Amino acid sequence: MIRAYKFLLRPTARQEQALAEILRDHCSLYNGALQERRDAYRHASKTSIKYGDQSAQLKEIRAHDPERQGRWSFSSQQATLRRLDRAFAAFFKRVKAGLTPGYPRFKGVGHFDTVTFPKDGDGCRWDSTPHDTQTRVRLQGIGHVRVHQHRPVRGRVKTISVKREGRRWYVVLACDEVPAEPLPTTGSIVGIDMGTVHLFTDSGGVHVENSKFLDTMADELTAAQQHLSTFPKRTRRRTKKHRAAARKVAKLHAKIRRQRLDHHHKQALALVREHDVIGHERLNTAGMTKSPAPKPDPEQTGAFLANGAAAKAGLNRSILDAGWGQFLSILAQKAESAARRVVPVDARNTSRTCPPEIGGCGHVAKENRVTQAKFECVTCGLVENADRVGALNVLHRAGLVLCDGA
Repeated sequence: MIRAYKFLLRPTARQEQALAEILRDHCSLYNGALQERRDAYRHASKTSIKYGDQSAQLKEIRAHDPERQGRWSFSSQQATLRRLDRAFAAFFKRVKAGLTPGYPRFKGVGHFDTVTFPKDGDGCRWDSTPHDTQTRVRLQGIGHVRVHQHRPVRGRVKTISVKREGRRWYVVLACDEVPAEPLPTTGSIVGIDMGTVHLFTDSGGVHVENSKFLDTMADELTAAQQHLSTFPKRTRRRTKKHRAAARKVAKLHAKIRRQRLDHHHKQALALVREHDVIGHERLNTAGMTKSPAPKPDPEQTGAFLANGAAAKAGLNRSILDAGWGQFLSILAQKAESAARRVVPVDARNTSRTCPPEIGGCGHVAKENRVTQAKFECVTCGLVENADRVGALNVLHRAGLVLCDGA
């Protein structure tokens, strides 16, 4: 298996300055390579520059600028150029598919937050001081940086990335050959129905709360964002107060993100420990949270009809705060590690079908869903919680998938 491990770095003041400089210089390299591609294509010859062309220039760039570009790992600079190449590959893929292209953009220093070392031992070394009780990672041009290693690393370290989040620095290890840790079988199979009032409801009728971390901190976040909005959006140099206001907003968002992640990990682990097979809806959260298209008024040029965007915005906010996609991704990873099975099923009509598992008739109708929380079958009169009905139907469909695969 392939797994990622993320640990907090504890750099010295000098090392923290060097970490900021490596991000700055890799950002400059990324933007310079992007500018070269733009200029070449705008030329009358319509020249197309590839990764190999730009990688071949690195030796000359490093020799010309030894104090900045020459300080850092050659391989990490190649990884930055590959990052740009992937951005262009994704751009051309969207163009061919007829989607909104989204041409690669220049990166501001505050938005370029990751440098990758493609191979352990090439410009970096994990656990660089094994004789020391304190774990350290060695980075070329920076030195041996202390790591707060809160759990053991399993498998073989393939790539090492340094990431900045607000004022914190992290090291991310991508490892392969990570051994599985199977849990004892329980003989249990469960279906879950994702929601916004509850994070999910299982087929046994157990509701797991949706902590709504964004709503909890909404007042504090709103005040911080309003204060930030008093400063100019576009300026070449931020004042000290402007930078402090931006850090405040970023800090609050980071706290919400960490709380949500911790909650998802705990609930996913509880499911994996209790059940051998877990069925869930196959959800397209990107499509579900997409803003409705504008509706032009046919009787008045330049005017638009109501399209329900305001109401949809509230639902989108609730779905994104619940973090369904992140939770299901974590659940799949934990299930794989524990030798459990996760079965995604078609989500259509799961909350509108009368569930046969509890004596229902199987009738499907929109009218069965009386309210957000109540299900009442118009044919047989079965009354049940709507979220549990959805979970029972997910369980039924997961069972059919398992039978077909047997």
